[in-house]
Amino acid sequence: MGESVPPRRISVHQVLGGGHVADVLLWKKWSGGVLLLTSTASSWFLFERAGYNLLSFVANVLLLLVVILFLWAKSASLLNRPLPPLPDMEISEASVMKAADALHAWINRVLSIARDIAIGRNWKLFLQVAFCLWLVSYIGSFFNFLTLVYIGVVLSLSVPVVYDKYQGHIDEKLLVANRAIQTQYRKIDDSILKKIPLRSNKEKKVQ
Repeated sequence: MGESVPPRRISVHQVLGGGHVADVLLWKKWSGGVLLLTSTASSWFLFERAGYNLLSFVANVLLLLVVILFLWAKSASLLNRPLPPLPDMEISEASVMKAADALHAWINRVLSIARDIAIGRNWKLFLQVAFCLWLVSYIGSFFNFLTLVYIGVVLSLSVPVVYDKYQGHIDEKLLVANRAIQTQYRKIDDSILKKIPLRSNKEKKVQ
């Protein structure tokens, strides 16, 4: 008997895009991960616990920034110092096209799913979408939007790392869970199909 070939390991870094975002989510760039986690935690504490208003906070930060830049520019002209090193505040056409392509693909994907459910009568896809929406609604009843964003950032910085480290064990558990879910889907499909009246062959021939 030949030896069983172990499943090929998936590169989580490549699945996440293989760029700076993947480096941050997998903690290959500690500074980016720490900055993202710290800023998210600070924002959550500031707006959720301290009761600070988001609109007032943004306005005050922008006001402080404008005052600093204005005073810096005035003092630089009086003291013959260099002006504030402001970057070129323009969005490139390539960035806009890239964002538009990503949005276009996402919208088409959503419309395709809606078409499969409404016209294709895909019961399996319908149950999956319904369950996901119900789960989001159920979780959203316990937390507000800002808390959900904070939880999402924490999960994004922890789940990919854990999966990358214990991919083999997690894949085994997911395979067992997937088989159980597929079995339940088949039972539901069979029960639904039994309730749908089917025309007999004689009726088809008469028509």
